[in-house]
Amino acid sequence: MSIRDAFHMPTPMKISGRSSSITAAFVSAIVPQIEPTEDEIKTALDILQMSPDNVSCAYCGSQATEWDHLRPLVANQNPTGFISEIRNLVPSCGKCNQSKGNKYWMDWITSDAKLSPKSRQITDLQKRIARLEDYERWGNVTAIDLRSIVPPDAWEQHWANWKAVLKMMNNAQNHAAILKGKIEEKTRDLTKR
Repeated sequence: MSIRDAFHMPTPMKISGRSSSITAAFVSAIVPQIEPTEDEIKTALDILQMSPDNVSCAYCGSQATEWDHLRPLVANQNPTGFISEIRNLVPSCGKCNQSKGNKYWMDWITSDAKLSPKSRQITDLQKRIARLEDYERWGNVTAIDLRSIVPPDAWEQHWANWKAVLKMMNNAQNHAAILKGKIEEKTRDLTKR
């Protein structure tokens, strides 16, 4: 190992690099959240073979930190029509939720994606898949045509706002790059040792 391998410069953050988060926010802002009943929570945990005292990641078995959408809310920068309801949510750890992103759970769980249960060699993966399939059959979630529910001009305005925010982020990134170039040029002189 060389001395250079011991050091890693932090990855610079880009303003425009947050566009998927902005898209997710625009979708999440209009997608309904339906609070589950206690009976639905009990049924969900029973299917997943969990108890209120022991809620773990349905994908890998680690400690659950959040509930993740089995069917994503966003795909190809558009709402999928799936909503936030217990029948479309399972307990998840942060690693699995981050790795899965906006992929359908079955496509992701058996993929070689970084931190997927398959790539992490989760030993009881087939049992977990079977439970998730049972859960999905119970949930029987169906996509809703969200666009058809609201007036067309209101729908179009929401997505025009989204495009305007993304354009502003790109403009801000271009301006930041100019500033960074000037600042780097001056700081090289100031930091010469």
